[in-house]
Amino acid sequence: MEIAGRLHTDLPERLEVYAEKLRLFPDGCRMLTVNGAVAGYGIAHPWKLHRIPPLDEFLHELPQRADCLHVHDVAVLPAHRGGASAASYIETIAALAGSARIGALALVSVYETDLLWERLGFRTVDPDAALRAKLRSYGKTAKYMVRDLSAGA
Repeated sequence: MEIAGRLHTDLPERLEVYAEKLRLFPDGCRMLTVNGAVAGYGIAHPWKLHRIPPLDEFLHELPQRADCLHVHDVAVLPAHRGGASAASYIETIAALAGSARIGALALVSVYETDLLWERLGFRTVDPDAALRAKLRSYGKTAKYMVRDLSAGA
């Protein structure tokens, strides 16, 4: 929560919301470290493509037929940016998705980080009206992005 409070001043979420994600899908929640020091964290969970989980609201349950792992948050402290922490987390989550036979990763890019996500294999998806409306709660620069994990993608 300390890291989230420092990095997400414009997109705050309650401790209970983070705790629920950890409880619902602990395999997707990871502390990111560099040389043994905490560098940030990553949170992902099974979800449905083109549907954005509401910001700072409870999920209550995960979908039975998830078709993506939704990368809810990857937060890296400024002193550790530019290393491989985010990329390493995404590869870990991609492997987790593969073992669960889930064919995609999805996320909402905020703070103009879409170029980072593109380097990690994500592409911006043109949102329909419903998705566009939900993206507004994530800020002016929010973009919905997907990484296809199927063979040859």
